[in-house]
Amino acid sequence: MYSSELAGFLYRLIFDFIIIFLTAKIYFKDRRKKNILFALFLLNIVVFIVCFALQSIQLSLGFAFGIFALFSILRYRTTTVPIKEMTYIFISISIAIINALTILPSGLLILIISNIIILLAIYYFERKFSTDLGRKTIIYNNLELISPEKHDELIAELSSKTGLNIKKLKIGSINFLNNSVQVRIYYED
Repeated sequence: MYSSELAGFLYRLIFDFIIIFLTAKIYFKDRRKKNILFALFLLNIVVFIVCFALQSIQLSLGFAFGIFALFSILRYRTTTVPIKEMTYIFISISIAIINALTILPSGLLILIISNIIILLAIYYFERKFSTDLGRKTIIYNNLELISPEKHDELIAELSSKTGLNIKKLKIGSINFLNNSVQVRIYYED
């Protein structure tokens, strides 16, 4: 009996790990925030193990909502995390709960389909609507190029000086005494 429970646990854990790995791969394709990857994997694994260990207790649904509430409270007690990263963390927790608490074998098809839907939704929305551009504010000392007619020249010069692939920029405050302007640049990270 223990060997079949252990085998079920390991199969689910491997399946869960594959799903969170694919989720992280979609996330990591355009970003290099390793601390978020750390959180994605460890939260997923810990939540999976806790949910699996407590699945025999009749608190499974309430427990799942309790975990969400706990992380919501923690979110306001820690440094600000961008909404996209919080969404990925929420997805990581959700995947763990779904994969740990789905009743097998009757829910196997639902388990597989729900994980595929999550992965496809992440992939689609990440590719379709993601506009993650890095941004920096710099002080630029050439007021000749800040006119709207020379916008492309300004982007080209700033790209060559910074080595960044600048997609757009916004002109900020202009200081005529120092002959400088504050420019916010948006670049591919």
